Amino acid sequence: MAELSPTETEPAAAAAADCCAPSCCAPTEKAACCGTARAGGSCACEAEDLRETVRQRYAAAARAAKDPAGSRTGDGAGLYPDERDELPASALTAALGCGNPTAVAGLHAGESVLDLGSGGGIDVLLSARRVGPTGTAYGLDMTDEMLDLARANQAAARVENVRWLKGHIEAIPLPEATIDVVLSNCVINLSTDKPRALREAARVLKPGGRLAVADVVADPGMTEATRSDLAHYVGCIAGALTRDEYIGHLADAGLAEIEITETHRVHEHAASAIIRARKPA
Repeated sequence: MAELSPTETEPAAAAAADCCAPSCCAPTEKAACCGTARAGGSCACEAEDLRETVRQRYAAAARAAKDPAGSRTGDGAGLYPDERDELPASALTAALGCGNPTAVAGLHAGESVLDLGSGGGIDVLLSARRVGPTGTAYGLDMTDEMLDLARANQAAARVENVRWLKGHIEAIPLPEATIDVVLSNCVINLSTDKPRALREAARVLKPGGRLAVADVVADPGMTEATRSDLAHYVGCIAGALTRDEYIGHLADAGLAEIEITETHRVHEHAASAIIRARKPA
C-alpha cells in the first residue's frame, strides 16, 4: 500500500520547519544550523553526519539483501527461527535487529502496529499477519533502499494490510493517539535524539497502547572508548542508553509499567534487551 498522502503527513512537515527537527542540517542550511542545540537533543552537524552514516550503512545492507550473489547481512534466521516459513528469504537476510519484538508484543486481531526503523520489513510483515485483515501494520524508515526492499518483500509475502512511511523516528508522520502498539528492533539506539524518539512513540500511541522494542542497553559506567568500540561492533553509532537512562526517558515521555529484560550479551559492556511500557489509559 502507498504512503500517507501529503495531508496526512502534515505533522512531519511542521516538525521539519523547526531547525531542531531531524532534517535541520541539510547541506544548504549547515552554516545557520551548525552548533545550535536544545535541551534533550542536538541538531548540530555532528548529529546529522551520524544520521547520514546510519542511512548509508542500511542502504548498503538493502542492496546486499537484494543481490543473490551478495554477502549475508543480517541474522534473521537466528532471531526468527519459528517464523522462517512465513517470510521471504530477502526479509530474513536484511534483518539487522538484535531481537524479535513481535514475539513479545502480544498482538491481537484488529490492532494498528507501527515499526520504527522497519528496514526490510520483517517485523511489519509478521505484525500484519498477527493483526489480520482488520488491523494495519505501518513501517517507518528513512532509507529509500530499505523501503523499496520492504515493498518487494511485502509483494512476495502477499500481505495486504501494510503501509510504508518515509521519515525519521524523531518526527513520526502520523497523528497522535492512532497506534495500538509501537515496535522497534535495535533502532532507537541509532537515534541522535533518543528522548525525542521516545516522546514521539508515546505521542502516536493510543491511551492504553503498548511499546515493545528490542534494543541494546549499555552497562553503567561505560567509557567513551568502549562506546566507540560498541558502535563499530553492533551498529550503535549514536551510542546505547543505560537501563536507568532508558527508564528515565520512557517515564519522561509519559509511559508507565516499564520493564527491561536482558536477553543476551552483545558486548562485554552491553546487552540486547526487550523494553516494554504502556501509555496510561
